Amino acid sequence: MILEIFCLLIIFQVKHFIADFLLQGEYMLGKFSKDCRVWVPALTVHCLVHAVLTFGISFHFTKNLTLSLACSGFDFSMHFAMDRLKASPNLWGRFEITEKYFWWALGYDQTVHHLTHYGIIVTIVYVKLMAVP
Repeated sequence: MILEIFCLLIIFQVKHFIADFLLQGEYMLGKFSKDCRVWVPALTVHCLVHAVLTFGISFHFTKNLTLSLACSGFDFSMHFAMDRLKASPNLWGRFEITEKYFWWALGYDQTVHHLTHYGIIVTIVYVKLMAVP
């Protein structure tokens, strides 16, 4: 079980890098817009990438459709809320890269994403442990 937890930690770290950086295309950068007609769909697509990858990981490890949908929905919701807070030009997105508050916001954003993954991992492991006869 410890090896599985370690594997999940690594897999979710890699998932986060892929979804948050490698797969974040130019369209998704619209999440920084003030116009809700631009930022809502852009951020939704970005968060769907996270949700789909989380669903795949969760389903691979548990084969539990309901749990996997719940984990992906949780990841989507947390990512959407946190990224909007970070990207909104009226909130934390108003800071320039040269300001310390920009880095504080980015650090907080990344911490929330990782804590979200830890919660998902705990849920996956708990459900698997409870399924053992």
